[in-house]
Amino acid sequence: MNIIAAYQMVGTYRGAAEICGVTHKTVSRVIERAEAGEPAAAAPPVRTRNFDEVTDLVYQRVDKSFGRISAKRLLPLARAAGYEGSPRNFRRLVAEQKRVWRRDHHRGRRPAVWTPGEYLVIDWTPLDFGLHLFCAVLAWSRWRYVAFATDERATTTMGFIADAFAAIGGVPGKVLADRMACLKGGVVANVVVPTAAYVRFASHYGFSPDFCHASDPESKGLASYCASLG
Repeated sequence: MNIIAAYQMVGTYRGAAEICGVTHKTVSRVIERAEAGEPAAAAPPVRTRNFDEVTDLVYQRVDKSFGRISAKRLLPLARAAGYEGSPRNFRRLVAEQKRVWRRDHHRGRRPAVWTPGEYLVIDWTPLDFGLHLFCAVLAWSRWRYVAFATDERATTTMGFIADAFAAIGGVPGKVLADRMACLKGGVVANVVVPTAAYVRFASHYGFSPDFCHASDPESKGLASYCASLG
């Protein structure tokens, strides 16, 4: 009856199939049977699986571990809860529950779409013989500035940022850095608080300091790319 109602609402097999989660051929058979006056086919019996009883347990453990627990660690708990299936089948269950957890706990960010003059990305890379490479990259054009130093102090970093501005001939809207200790005054609720000296420096030049998120490839990717360009 749900298929018939969906077909009456949208008027097409494919549209009704998309609503009901079936193929358009299934919709066609159901509608043709209904128009011919034949009784609707009985619903197929629900197929049980040997891990249905431990599905909730697995999801709870996956949620508690933030999606990191392995099937190997979970299997003894599942056995104690009554699971009698194979380890291979259980690994499939854990993988599926991890996919569900990641879908429900997505960070919500999408790949960035850069605009000209929006971001300058900076990073340090240690080299041999006590040298350190400073690299600054304009996110949109991939223009880069590189310089060498014997330390990664705040004064050195801010001096190179100023030199990069001079080479660019302007100041971008934001400067994105990895969580550099020389520019980081502290962390509150996983948000980096810049040092007072860096705030004064940013205010003088008129840009907003920005920092990567901790353990987050989405935001650290460009900073890592910046360092690799050096």
